[in-house]
Amino acid sequence: MNVESVQSAPAPRLLDQVRNRIRYKHYSYRTEQAYVYWVRFFVKWHRLRNPRDMGAAEVEAFPAYLANERKVAASTHTQALSALLFLYREVLGVDLPWLKEIGRPKPRQRVPVVLSRGEVKVRLGRMNGVERSLAQLLYGTGMRLMEALRLRIKDVDFELNEIAERDGEGGRGVVSPIDRL
Repeated sequence: MNVESVQSAPAPRLLDQVRNRIRYKHYSYRTEQAYVYWVRFFVKWHRLRNPRDMGAAEVEAFPAYLANERKVAASTHTQALSALLFLYREVLGVDLPWLKEIGRPKPRQRVPVVLSRGEVKVRLGRMNGVERSLAQLLYGTGMRLMEALRLRIKDVDFELNEIAERDGEGGRGVVSPIDRL
């Protein structure tokens, strides 16, 4: 095999680079989906310009657009900013110290809605099948939806009345007592 016959592979596309870096850093699949969405949106919003060719003005204009024109929630704004930070720091290797200075909207303070046991009983009584079982599991253990959907039968200990969450929030293992089912 001679040197002329060996061709260099084309550089991976930007979104593939983002995906690869996210997977390398072991971020969750949901984070990958969100970050890829925001990077794609950012590039499309700037008429398919390469992010390397953009400066502070272009990068700052995007979160301002989201806040002022689209009126996104504070958490959505923060997620989009995090995706841009990840893109520039981790994928493109560009440090943007001024991006930390961009104003972040304050989240609205909301009083959580807590149902009484009677209200929960009524709502669970209106459900049947798998949906009811899943709702009971979420209520009884305090699990998040994706944690419950990833649950395996070997994670349930019927003798001790416990559920072991192997890949819970933050990658930590948690044992939840089943007390309110």
